[in-house]
Amino acid sequence: MTQQSSADAALYTTSASAHGGRAGHVDSEDGQLNVRLAVPTELGGDGGAGSTPEQLFAAALAASFESAMGAVARAENYPEFGVMGVRATTALLKNGDAHDLTAVLDITLPGLTRDRAEHLVDQGQHICAFSRALKGKIDYRLHDA
Repeated sequence: MTQQSSADAALYTTSASAHGGRAGHVDSEDGQLNVRLAVPTELGGDGGAGSTPEQLFAAALAASFESAMGAVARAENYPEFGVMGVRATTALLKNGDAHDLTAVLDITLPGLTRDRAEHLVDQGQHICAFSRALKGKIDYRLHDA
């Protein structure tokens, strides 16, 4: 179990519980999240209505990274900074008897030069909690607007 050092003051803490595994549901302690889960056909399920843990992770990763880039843009006073797009694609991989998770972030930053956009993506990687937790497991692809 990882322990938090005194230098790692928690900014936000939350918890969620799973009930029934991949074919059950997840909910948060505060009641704001209540999601039905379903096993996709690719994993032997019926593909019924519901989300997958990988979809939830992709959504969280995209939101977190977009927020990180927004924080960098504001801190560095990017006057041309406008609406951005971040699409996260996750893949569950078989690795012997275990599984791995990888992610690709497709990023569109209209209104920025290529150099400024690359800088924003690079700096976003340094402050995004998900990027830091998955260091080396995310492919960042910057697309022209």
